[in-house]
Amino acid sequence: MFRYVAYCAAMYIERVPNRNSPPAVLLRESWRENGKVRKKTVANLSGLPDELVEALRAALKGESIPASEGIASLEKAISIHDARQHGHVAAIHSVLKKSGLLGMIDSKRSRERDVVAAMIIDRIISGDSKLATVRHCDPQTASTSLGELLSLEDLHENECYAAMDWLLERQDKIQKKLAKKHLADGAPVLFDLSSSYFEGQCCELAQFGYSRDHRVYRKQVNYGIYCNSAGTPVGVEVLAGNESDRIAFPIAVERVRKDFNHKNVIFIGDRGMISGKAIDEYLRDEEGADWITALNAASIAKLERCGSIQLTFFDECDLASITHPDYPDERLVVCRNPDLAKRRSKRREALLQATEKLLAEIIKKVERKNKPLRGKDAIGVEVGKIINKKKMAKHFNLTIEDDTFAFDRNEEKIRSESATDGLYVIRSSVDKTRMTDQELVANYKNLEMVERAFRSLKSIDLNVRPIYHRLDNRVRAHIFICMLAYHIEHQMRSQLAPLLFADEQKETAAERDSVVDPVKRSDSAKKKDQTRRTPDGQHPISSFRDILNTLSAITRSRVKVEGHKKGDFKTTSTPTPYQQKILEWLGATRGM
Repeated sequence: MFRYVAYCAAMYIERVPNRNSPPAVLLRESWRENGKVRKKTVANLSGLPDELVEALRAALKGESIPASEGIASLEKAISIHDARQHGHVAAIHSVLKKSGLLGMIDSKRSRERDVVAAMIIDRIISGDSKLATVRHCDPQTASTSLGELLSLEDLHENECYAAMDWLLERQDKIQKKLAKKHLADGAPVLFDLSSSYFEGQCCELAQFGYSRDHRVYRKQVNYGIYCNSAGTPVGVEVLAGNESDRIAFPIAVERVRKDFNHKNVIFIGDRGMISGKAIDEYLRDEEGADWITALNAASIAKLERCGSIQLTFFDECDLASITHPDYPDERLVVCRNPDLAKRRSKRREALLQATEKLLAEIIKKVERKNKPLRGKDAIGVEVGKIINKKKMAKHFNLTIEDDTFAFDRNEEKIRSESATDGLYVIRSSVDKTRMTDQELVANYKNLEMVERAFRSLKSIDLNVRPIYHRLDNRVRAHIFICMLAYHIEHQMRSQLAPLLFADEQKETAAERDSVVDPVKRSDSAKKKDQTRRTPDGQHPISSFRDILNTLSAITRSRVKVEGHKKGDFKTTSTPTPYQQKILEWLGATRGM
């Protein structure tokens, strides 16, 4: 078992008296820790000739020694073998232990737990398959120290699949422990659903459904993630590809209130997840269960038509609280974002013009002399292709005859829709004494935390898709491993925030002038963007992926010394000041 060193140390040679024997010649490192000088023996050089020892001593001091005095001989005598990328592996493993997640997986170390840890670490580093994890542990094909660190150099692919089954049996217990640590009673729980496409035809979970990946011709698997208000994931729910929000949400309610044992909870979900029907069936009569969601476009238009929403509300502010008999004992907070209104108006006008251009082409086909387009059905098919593609049917008046076609804009419907441009309505049962209107809006906007998790899972870092497993349980275990990997990544990002482009001084809802407007980056974050350096100017600002690559330059190697009686020894390269800073922020200090 080796010891990983994550500190700046000075190397030197020390001769230690040995009573009746010649003194021991030791290569040592020294460093200062908590005000005390510590040292560690790296190698015993007693078997080396004196000239090589003196040449090495001079080299460590930075002196220039002529080849005739031993430098050339020293270079020939010492060689480096089996250099492996080590820093990022050791740092992630340290965070995995310090976060408590490794203990939640299993309190005692076992072969299965080590294999699961290897799959989590490898998922963060490379996002590859389980078979790739085996190759990354095999001494013949490994480029990292993953196999050596976890004593898995003889790992077989069947062990990965067995460890996945072993992990899945513990999923409920692990998620309960995560929820206990990261979810407070009465606190919001964010839940949202996404999908990932599937390779193969054998898995029953893989079904055709609404594809959020825009792969409508591919089977998929749906999965929902539970997060706290800070975006920390605590659980995942895997469903068949054809099971939508209406299936997922009641499962989420039961999971949080029964399995996570949170009787008092605020569910936060989008308008598709927490619909009016879902509220009536699963939340309204449940004591302690509150919700924050939003109304769909049709409901907002209905409120506008009946006069409950008026643009005069927003003359002096950008949100207003209203009530309506259709929503008894609930709060409705109407928000208007002028920038969003402009974007929607601009987009609608662009779609209208594009549709008019295509419809004009159909008129030309009807009016041409050679082979004109004839027949209501034929003309209707051509028109339908266009208005369905652009989704602009409701905005046009269409006149189709056997030999003529005409169209014009339905200005009344366009004006009706434009009246709600930039508007969205937050719907909630949370009492005003617990949350102000501004806090209500801010908590709903926290759903972006779940969206961020999905982006990281799918493409940025962890590559949950495409899914290749054939068995349902393996698919569930695969997605659970990806969720655990994101849990660690999320924690690492929080710890490394000073070295990332993250905004560490983001304003709270109470501090912001307008909770409706997009969050503005703080002055310190803007300075990061401009200088690409930390506030003290000592270290560069990087992406999370670049930081992992930087840590990977810390290597674990085998050093062979010609003529040494012990032959060789293992050593870890000394981190650069920047690498040391990264390790300090991660808490990955000596003894990782």
